[in-house]
Amino acid sequence: MKPLYLALAAGLALSGMTALAAPAAAQSVLKIGLQDDPDTLDPVSNWSFVGRHVLQSLCDKIVDIDTEGKIVPMLATSWEWNADSTALTLKLRNDVVFHDGTKMDAAAIKYNLDRELTMKISRRKAEISAVSSVDVVDPLTVKINLKEPSVPLLAALSDRAGMIVSPKAAEALGEKFTDAPVCSGPYKFVERVTQDRIVLAKFDKYYNADQYHFDQLVYRGMPDSNVRLLNLRSGQLDLIERLAATDVEAVKADKALAVAPVVGLGYYGITFDITGEGADLDAGKKAAIREAFSLAIDRDAINNVVFEGQFTTGNQPFPPASPYYDKNFPVPARDLGAAKKKMAEAGVKAVDLELLVPTDAERQQVAQLIQAMVAEIGIKVSIKPTELMTLLDIARQGKFESHLVGWSGRVDPDLNITPMLACGAAGNDAHYCNKELDTILTKARAIGDMNARKVEYSKAIAILLKDLPLVYLYHSQWIFAHNSNITGLKPAPDGIIRLTGVSRKK
Repeated sequence: MKPLYLALAAGLALSGMTALAAPAAAQSVLKIGLQDDPDTLDPVSNWSFVGRHVLQSLCDKIVDIDTEGKIVPMLATSWEWNADSTALTLKLRNDVVFHDGTKMDAAAIKYNLDRELTMKISRRKAEISAVSSVDVVDPLTVKINLKEPSVPLLAALSDRAGMIVSPKAAEALGEKFTDAPVCSGPYKFVERVTQDRIVLAKFDKYYNADQYHFDQLVYRGMPDSNVRLLNLRSGQLDLIERLAATDVEAVKADKALAVAPVVGLGYYGITFDITGEGADLDAGKKAAIREAFSLAIDRDAINNVVFEGQFTTGNQPFPPASPYYDKNFPVPARDLGAAKKKMAEAGVKAVDLELLVPTDAERQQVAQLIQAMVAEIGIKVSIKPTELMTLLDIARQGKFESHLVGWSGRVDPDLNITPMLACGAAGNDAHYCNKELDTILTKARAIGDMNARKVEYSKAIAILLKDLPLVYLYHSQWIFAHNSNITGLKPAPDGIIRLTGVSRKK
């Protein structure tokens, strides 16, 4: 007799497929399908992965990463650390203006970093918490002073912490900046219709404008991967992110389409609310129950059933390809006997647990498989499909029991742990705090030698696998699909769409 979760897998159904109404045809418009509708379009408060796709074209960063994950210049042309790595000096471009016509300079960099550290809604505080002050040395030179050495800082500046917005617009709009964002990227904001579209227009005064070949970008959120693919096939979209692994071979066989995959840096997992208002009195308070939950999961089955074996199973913040992955903590095999012993150790026979899950088909399938698996040890999971923006807001308030959300990953290992699990971090949905972990993370941030840093991150992994505020499940590939007449797309390992050099064949 097949296990219940395997029988369930055979019958999983995908949601309905509805095509978009066709917009007016235009060769200069690139239509992009995202997995969700982004949350905010303010780099200081954005937390969704899909929001980063839009912000990448809207807001230039201090530095960026290339297709190999190396940090490269963007607004900063060069950078230099002082002898003890407590100060970072940046040299800036002299040809950058914001979309409102004001100049991007050292004062703007200082304004933005100060804004990230002080604004109430900031989700960047933990990422740049080592910063003590920012000095304007001259109009094109900035000195960032640190409380202690922080190796991850430069990597943080390659993401939203390094996205520079117009001080003039930010001052005028405050927390409403998200409604009309003004940055210095290759595209400027035109409009947003929530749950429908985000429209950007090419910024002609961009210093590298000749490398951007579309007059307009239109982003649409579509949680169902089948719907995204249907709209790609019909021409309603030109490019989609996160093609379902089960559709890769069919797309490869279609001469009208092309696939562009890249191995990611992050993870997907189940986050438990540990001390928040909504924490489950059993699963949230007792690590033994969370360990039982983890032991009851067959990660290989999830990978094979939902992703056709194209992803990598995991139980750590880092994928196996990362130099910080610790082979001494292998992915646990499903062990119902051990899981039941952990339930007995916790003194419970049954647990009811609500699981918030984004509405896309793949994560719904993952949740359904997990639901069937853990039911065999007495954990009754109630799946609550939740639109991503709503889910993130609920999680931020601590009014949930558990959720299934991923982290896209960063090139520095600190940024795969600290923003989500450090005490008081803005992204700490788990409302989890372990002072020993914080001490280890602080020490690791000050170490430049990779082998010495790895020792500290192995200690961090050991703590996380003991406490299990987050049960890691798998590491994904970022799989893009596009019309075959779109050329020049070169995915980077952070999974973010970069449109430099991307064009349409005529």
